[in-house]
Amino acid sequence: MDLAVASIDGKQSATVMGDGESQKWMKLRYGIAPGRQEGSEAMTYQSIIFAMSDGAATLTLNRPDKLNSFTAAMHGEIADAIGKVEAGPACRALLITGAGRGFCAGQDLNDRVMTPGSAPPDLGDTLGRLYNPLIRRLRALPIPIVAAVNGVAAGAGANFALAADIVLAARSASFIQAFCKLGLVPDAGGTYALPRLVGMARAVGLAMLGGKLSAEQAADWGLIWQCVDDDKLMAEATRLTRHLATQPTRGLGMIKRALNASWNNDLDRQLDLERDLQREAGRSDDYREGVRAFIEKRPAEFTGH
Repeated sequence: MDLAVASIDGKQSATVMGDGESQKWMKLRYGIAPGRQEGSEAMTYQSIIFAMSDGAATLTLNRPDKLNSFTAAMHGEIADAIGKVEAGPACRALLITGAGRGFCAGQDLNDRVMTPGSAPPDLGDTLGRLYNPLIRRLRALPIPIVAAVNGVAAGAGANFALAADIVLAARSASFIQAFCKLGLVPDAGGTYALPRLVGMARAVGLAMLGGKLSAEQAADWGLIWQCVDDDKLMAEATRLTRHLATQPTRGLGMIKRALNASWNNDLDRQLDLERDLQREAGRSDDYREGVRAFIEKRPAEFTGH
C-alpha cells in the first residue's frame, strides 16, 4: 500500500491506495511510477516516493504516520534514489519534501531497540554508515537541490533539510535541534551548518536549548531561503525546481562548488578557485548559448552542458 498526499483547500490530506492506484496517481502527478527508472533494475520503495519528470526529480519521504523519521531501510532507499540522480544526466534539479504533516522527525528511535542490560548502540557507526554519506552526497551533487519543509523538521531531519541548496518552509513548519533532549550532539552536519548560517550565539542556543524555531524566524535568521504560506509551499517549490532544471545547471553546479569551498578557503584560494571554475564555465555550451541568446534578444535554451 502507498500513501498519497494531496492539498485540499490549503490543507494536506492523506489517502491510502493500493499498488495499482498508487502507480496511477504517481504517473499523473510526476509522470513516472514510484521506485522505477527506465532501463535500470528498480528497487521497490516502501519509505520514499521518487519520480523524475521534465529534468527534475522529486524525492518524498513517505512514512507520514511516523513523521517521516529515518530508519535504516529508508536510508537505503534514499541512497538508491540519489544514485539514480547521480547516474542520470537528464536530471538537472532535485526537490526533497515529506508526506503528510511533517518533513522529517529525525531518527526513528524504535529502529534502535534497547533492552535492559543490553549493550549500548554504536551511534557513531550509524552516522558513519548512513547519515554522513547521505549529507556528503547531497552537498556534492552537481545540481541544485530544493527542500520543501512542509512541517516539523527535527534532529537529523532538520539538518537533512539544511543540506539542500535552497530551503523553503511552510509557515506552520518548524526546526528543532532535539539532540540535547536525549543527551546527544547535533549530527547530520548540524554543528557545521548552524554556526555558518546563523552565527555562533544562535547556533549554541538552538543546539543547547532544543527549542522550536518557527519557519518565519528561520527565514529572518538566514537559516533558510524563504517562508511561504502552507497552501503555496508545494506549488512554489515545484515551480522553483522546474525553473532551476531549465537553467545552465552545469554553471549552477560550479556555483555550488565555489560557495561550499568558501567556508574553508582563504581569499587567495577562493580567488584561484573562481578563476579555475570560470575558465571551465566559459568553455561550456550553456555559456555559448547564453551569450548568443543575449545578442539575439531571445530566451536562452540551456542544456546543462
